Amino acid sequence: MRIAMVGGGYVGLVSGACFAEFGADVAIVERDPKKLAALHDGRIPIYEPGLDALVSSNVAAGRLTFGDDLGAAMENADAVFIAVGTPTRRGDGHADLTYVYAAAEEIARAARTDLLVVTKSTVPVGTGREVARILRQTRPDLTFDVASNPEFLREGNAIDDFMRPDRVIVGIDRSGPDGGSRAQSLIEQLYRPLTAIQAPIVLTDLETAELTKYAANAFLAMKVTFINEMADLCEKVGGNIHDVARGMGLDQRIGSRFLSPGPGYGGSCFPKDTRALTAIAQDAGAPTQLVEATVAINEARKTGMAERIITQAGGSLVGKTVGILGLTFKPDTDDMREAASLPILARLHDAGAILQVFDPEGMAAARSLLPDGVRYCEDALSAAQDADVVVVLTEWNMFRALDPLRLRDAMRGNAIADLRNIWSPDLMREAGFNYQSIGRP
Repeated sequence: MRIAMVGGGYVGLVSGACFAEFGADVAIVERDPKKLAALHDGRIPIYEPGLDALVSSNVAAGRLTFGDDLGAAMENADAVFIAVGTPTRRGDGHADLTYVYAAAEEIARAARTDLLVVTKSTVPVGTGREVARILRQTRPDLTFDVASNPEFLREGNAIDDFMRPDRVIVGIDRSGPDGGSRAQSLIEQLYRPLTAIQAPIVLTDLETAELTKYAANAFLAMKVTFINEMADLCEKVGGNIHDVARGMGLDQRIGSRFLSPGPGYGGSCFPKDTRALTAIAQDAGAPTQLVEATVAINEARKTGMAERIITQAGGSLVGKTVGILGLTFKPDTDDMREAASLPILARLHDAGAILQVFDPEGMAAARSLLPDGVRYCEDALSAAQDADVVVVLTEWNMFRALDPLRLRDAMRGNAIADLRNIWSPDLMREAGFNYQSIGRP
């Protein structure tokens, strides 16, 4: 089977490499000259564990290619996947579908035969129907099958998520002459390796598939926000949020994942998708009040964390040095999109702090996003050198392994704001730190 993937970003590159690993011939179309040059040179423009080896092996096997010519990529293709960005549209929270619709029109113009066109991007309800309309209006001489196949990839674990998924969701437009049977057959052929390991393949309609992606991410965002609020309550009443989370998570109806307290969710999915879902619901006349509250609480939490740090530092950061451990929104990625570090560091900078930071993967992306004057350090201890306060913002494993005594010797002050609960309160206080974490005594 041959497929073309429009977009070589996170979703397109991971999905394309995994489809190639399944045995498909995959041509990825990337129009960013820098990204394309990097891919041709064997350099992966994003950080994702294992992706470099997966891409390299499939390029060597001849199953994975890169280019900027959509027509060439679609030559003899059975299906074309759209994996372009859908950023938040300014002003109203809706997803910006400019790139999706432009890709659909370009696909139609370049097509030489009947095709299956699949949206892999996260798109609002109704997008698949509009893609179908654009395709058929642009090329009425061809028959286009349309499907929605949203991705559920966690950054830092994307390859395993693709290869061993909890489920695969596929919405098929069944309004065509064959009732979508050709589209279903191609999808089943493409995902046959997952059927062999009994991964659930959920076949549904376009609208349901589109909504499922938003609903899943919004529910997880609410779960994160709920445990953060419970952590705040623990601090007021003397509870321990880790024990609360464990007690909740052992209930099989709830589960233990996404019950880790922190400074607020970020990344490329949760913020964008919760905003888009609230906009979709408002337009449909069915407001999602829980999701709206989640968005507001999460934004307020990030600025609240900055105030917490200032208070721990004695009420003022003027002239004080703050060492920052971690910048990315989560470990095992270089993604800085909507990271909690951005508003927190902006507030600390405005409060007069001297900021020195370290992140093992995110500093290149962070430079254009953080305030001027930030010092970028070569390791964690360098970020802590002569610091009055050290703040943990991302739970990279390398930070867990830091020797408390070496950290104490590097610092000028003794305040630790552990916003990811990576260290033992007892051990850190025994080492002489004024240690504060989230939701623990």
